[in-house]
Amino acid sequence: MPDFARVSDLPQLPARLRGGVVAIGNFDGVHRGHQVVLQRALDEAKAIGAPALALTFEPHPRQLFRPDIPLFRLTPPDLKARLIGTLGFDAIVELPFTRAFAAQTAEEFIDRVLIEGLGIRHVITGFDFHFGKDRRGGPAFLMEAGRERGFRGTLLDAFRDEGAEVISSSRIRDLLCEGDVAQSAGLLGYRYTVEGVVSRGKQLGRTLGYPTANMALGEDNGLKHGIYAVRLRDGSGALRDGVASFGRRPTVDEAGEPLLETFVFDYSGDLYGQTCAVSFFGFLRGEEKFSSLDDLVVQIHRDEEEARALMSGVRPLGPLDLSLAF
Repeated sequence: MPDFARVSDLPQLPARLRGGVVAIGNFDGVHRGHQVVLQRALDEAKAIGAPALALTFEPHPRQLFRPDIPLFRLTPPDLKARLIGTLGFDAIVELPFTRAFAAQTAEEFIDRVLIEGLGIRHVITGFDFHFGKDRRGGPAFLMEAGRERGFRGTLLDAFRDEGAEVISSSRIRDLLCEGDVAQSAGLLGYRYTVEGVVSRGKQLGRTLGYPTANMALGEDNGLKHGIYAVRLRDGSGALRDGVASFGRRPTVDEAGEPLLETFVFDYSGDLYGQTCAVSFFGFLRGEEKFSSLDDLVVQIHRDEEEARALMSGVRPLGPLDLSLAF
């Protein structure tokens, strides 16, 4: 992605990116349903020799309108941009979603953002995209505006999985809250992945023979607490399998903040201070409180064996999975 651009200020949009095909949406998760919209934009852009752009909004509109309710983001901005770049887009436009932005009319959004800001030739949206004050603008409104103002519009229906169920970000969040990282991967098209800086903990794992790379994921991460088979990508890009515990460590420190603690197999290096990514391949068990540290060590050894067995047979699910975890 050498020429991939991230733009948050429309006047700073490079001239080479004007006149493109634009896919619009929040795209939290960049899941298989989103990928259908995004791929259509890529195909249309290639057909007319135009740049392909994804237009999204930061923060997520729900965080502006309902700040009291934590939002479990599947793909924070950096990860979302990386995934969209990997798909082959020329740029992601991340417009600041403020109350002033939300207050503009649907007509103003089309004129200021799509026409003046981006100079679009074609817009691609999903069936549920709404915009402008009071969500007055919808797909039909956008299609009609395009006919009047000289750009094409394409509306795509909801994408359904092999069981005929609609793939949605909320459905994937629910699965992750249950620890079902296997089924969520089937809907995402890649293994659920988190990123963070490895920090120093109490180093209890080291004294037990299982040193861990610790990452704080934030209180808004809804992943079920438990033990997982994972793959870690370190700051250099190297990949290593491991077993990870996400939760509050009930045996030793139940009052602490939730931490992701990853024991990396066959590794003795130092990951402190590195920004690492952890991809989740399988849920092994829920959190447990053991009566002694010796009992905990016995269970960790079993978890290691199970995780090694699970990871020995994994294969990439597609190009995004390949870029993240293989």
